[in-house]
Amino acid sequence: QVQLVESGGGLVQAGGSLRVSCAASGRTFSSYTMYWFRQAPGKEREFVASINWSGGGTSYRWSVKGRFTISRDNAKNMVSLQMNSLRTEDTAVYYCAAAQNYGGTSQDAMCCWGKGTLVTVSS
Repeated sequence: QVQLVESGGGLVQAGGSLRVSCAASGRTFSSYTMYWFRQAPGKEREFVASINWSGGGTSYRWSVKGRFTISRDNAKNMVSLQMNSLRTEDTAVYYCAAAQNYGGTSQDAMCCWGKGTLVTVSS
């Protein structure tokens, strides 16, 4: 398994940009599909984006398509989420997660989770 640590959260105004990153430990990082989930106050955690092992396949929830971009660097064991045109409804704790041999978006399939990083978008 991999250990995941998020960074880069913070406060940003609506319309602004922020980049959150996730550092992974372990020599098999490149074998994992990597994910970002988020949980807004009072709401359930939801899928945001995923990227396959090579970086050649990505998936996004409909509400962030065209605004968020997920990327990974297997040489550095890093996955990032670039968030542009942020909205107040993007305010949430953002979690990095990993799964092997899985191409869906179910949280139940994740083997590993980070502790999350808070992103707050002000109006």
